[in-house]
Amino acid sequence: MSTNAALQSRKQQAIARGQGNVYPVYVSHARNSEVWDVEGNRYIDMGTGIAVCNTGHAHPKVVAAINEQVQKFSHSCVMVNPYPQAVELAEKLNHLMPGPSQKKTVFVSTGAEAVENAIKIARAHTGRRGVIAFNGGFHGRTNMAMALTGKITPYKYQFGPFPADIFHVPFPSQLHDVSVEDSLKALQNLFKVDIASQDVAAIIIEPIQGEGGFYHAPPALLQALRRLCDEQGIVLIMDEIQTGFARTGKFFCSEYADVEADIMTMAKGIAGGFPIAAVVGKAEIMDAPLPGGLGGTYGGSPVGCAAALAVLEVIEQEQLCQRALAIGEQVGAALEQIRSRHPEVIGEVRIKGAMIAIELVQNSDPHQPNTALTQALIANAAQQGLILLSCGFYANVIRLLPALTMEDRILQEALGKLSAMFDQLA
Repeated sequence: MSTNAALQSRKQQAIARGQGNVYPVYVSHARNSEVWDVEGNRYIDMGTGIAVCNTGHAHPKVVAAINEQVQKFSHSCVMVNPYPQAVELAEKLNHLMPGPSQKKTVFVSTGAEAVENAIKIARAHTGRRGVIAFNGGFHGRTNMAMALTGKITPYKYQFGPFPADIFHVPFPSQLHDVSVEDSLKALQNLFKVDIASQDVAAIIIEPIQGEGGFYHAPPALLQALRRLCDEQGIVLIMDEIQTGFARTGKFFCSEYADVEADIMTMAKGIAGGFPIAAVVGKAEIMDAPLPGGLGGTYGGSPVGCAAALAVLEVIEQEQLCQRALAIGEQVGAALEQIRSRHPEVIGEVRIKGAMIAIELVQNSDPHQPNTALTQALIANAAQQGLILLSCGFYANVIRLLPALTMEDRILQEALGKLSAMFDQLA
């Protein structure tokens, strides 16, 4: 049997260094919220593959659906010979996307690909060129998605040039003194200085920033963007790749603001770990590209469709939206206790369902990011039997993305380990 160290050595020789790994821990098997490595060590997974396994690792219903589909066929290309599973999944996603408008769907393979296609659709519909995104936002690693991403290192450094006509404005954060009014004023200034509103095809926003640090877009901002887009003929794209599929306590996070997007991108939690993604939007906008203008060889994989249909069933049957809220309450109570002991290093705790951030600072000053403590917590997590993730504009945020199926006893065990780590390292 290979050890973690031996596999890490082989990995460094075989896989390009750009595709790094947070932990030199190699997975043997996993079940729900628990992961075991090749040496038999057990970990509680508080990252779920970056919000992918919302229904936990190897959920029996998802596994059964995948096995059944693989025995029938694994691929035919939805653009050549379609299959019922793709039609059924599209119908369900159209129904689930918030808002009364008739919806249509296109399937792709990854979140970045969904973002790329959302921009293509918006440009085809409007005949315009410009796209506006937000500082700190993350939309993927392909060329257009990198251009939209509002953070240089590590996502954009060395990889330019990027597509033109991409613009960024500040994202609100009460902790960092950026208000909704500041963001909206920056938008109006952009229209005066860099691009006319009549040339803007789309505005894209995450209702909660993912890599940017789990900052929440206030409902007032999303509602103001909806009004602006309606007035100016701009397509409003809601990037729900990390916030979707019950993660925040609603099926999609933008439901909290009661805002209907024109286009929504979906991926990550959609299929319990299988690579499928979708662009869903208002039918008249989605139909703007000509036949053949959208697609991809693996888009709408029949196995991915089967997995996604099973995930949707699990979310409904196991009431995972409500479960996300319950998890958030338990984690919030535990983090307040940790914060009471270490107020100088925890600048803010941000919770929306089971999408949770702990922003670490120095000397209780939000303008002094505590990147060192963040790195120390991540580095020591595996030794404590935890899998943790970080994020943030300054890499000073611990993000918690537990499976929505996590048992209370496992969650409390994980929170105990996290508390002990703070007491040791803070």
